[in-house]
Amino acid sequence: MKLFRKIRSWVGSLAIAYVLSLLIGIFLLQPYRVDGHSMDPTLRDHQRLFVSKLSHTFSYMPDYGDIVIIDSRVSRERSFMDDVRENPLIQLLTRDEDRIYYVKRVIGKPGDVLELADGQLYRNGERLDEPYIKEEMNAFVGGVWQVPDGHVFVMGDNRNHSDDSRSIGYIPLNHVLGKKL
Repeated sequence: MKLFRKIRSWVGSLAIAYVLSLLIGIFLLQPYRVDGHSMDPTLRDHQRLFVSKLSHTFSYMPDYGDIVIIDSRVSRERSFMDDVRENPLIQLLTRDEDRIYYVKRVIGKPGDVLELADGQLYRNGERLDEPYIKEEMNAFVGGVWQVPDGHVFVMGDNRNHSDDSRSIGYIPLNHVLGKKL
């Protein structure tokens, strides 16, 4: 009888800890791992980082220069269940290891016009000073983008080797999963 109460107490404590960890990971703070070299030299491949989920939870617009985690599947709607399934505790149980999350830097917000010309990036006609990029962008790559409402434009710091808004498109605000702490 005493052993049964002790086991029940432990199971209850573990269940409470598990639920609290889920809630913290969904709404407040979550660990991520950098996968690839698109953010070199700022972040390294396999580097671990913590992300504040408050901007995602309360739909805040990130600031210019913020390093954010995005869901790269921009052509599909996100739901609350996506946030639940993306929690590391759930992924441990389901063995879901899809690499759909990208770590990028916010370059443009709604209404901004971004232009890439002669290896330089311009926002609303002004050349951006970007001391964090790895190397000059290839001069043969160019384009003009106007960021629509409810979206952001993101790029990696290793511009010549980054899948970002230039290739996947504008990122809906609800696909910005959090901001690097």
